[in-house]
Amino acid sequence: MKKLVIIPAYNESGNILRAVADIREHAPDFDYVIVNDCSTDTTLRLCREHGLNHVNLSVNLGIGGAVQTGYLYGIQNGYDLAVQFDGDGQHDAVYLPQMADVLLSSGSDMVIGSRFIEKEGFQSSGLRRLGIRYFSGLIRLLTGARVTDPTSGMRMVNRDVMTIYANNYPKDYPEPESVVAILRMGKKVTELPVVMRERREGDSSIGGLISAYYMIKVTLAILMECLRKEHAL
Repeated sequence: MKKLVIIPAYNESGNILRAVADIREHAPDFDYVIVNDCSTDTTLRLCREHGLNHVNLSVNLGIGGAVQTGYLYGIQNGYDLAVQFDGDGQHDAVYLPQMADVLLSSGSDMVIGSRFIEKEGFQSSGLRRLGIRYFSGLIRLLTGARVTDPTSGMRMVNRDVMTIYANNYPKDYPEPESVVAILRMGKKVTELPVVMRERREGDSSIGGLISAYYMIKVTLAILMECLRKEHAL
């Protein structure tokens, strides 16, 4: 099978080389592509100087556009599965082979690396954990599915879901909304316990007042997704 790691990167010059080295060491049978989302730091220069496989976006598309670009790359290059992998060093590539095994053996369409099954490693801030529990409850209410870590950026999907996401993927803060979308299509989502690291360098895009915007925006997007599906039926 052809397996792809999609690494969306915006201003990750302090982390990107470690992320790639982690993949090469712990998941050597996975290919990778860095999607440089018009970074303003030296991320692109590092990709070029170190010969890293990358796609360079000439305008900033945001996390959703960068990830969708990665899925489109995967479809066009014949990959059978793809996994999102943050370029900030929080994800651990040691789990990638296990995620692939679970995806194939369980017949799942998506496997999410969850921090909150065994609750080990970096658990995020208290405010974010509250928000994650809120989205877990909302998803349970709307779909009946239990997803403990709906904001996890470490998600592996099969080619069917890759095709769906290559054609339609949320723009901003896409993780909860994109999970709801495939659950509403009857796709099977499985979670696997993982340990995540705290970001070493750089800042998260979600903080302060942006957190409130994030909660409202994603809630409305999820509700609109459900209304669209109900109207289609």
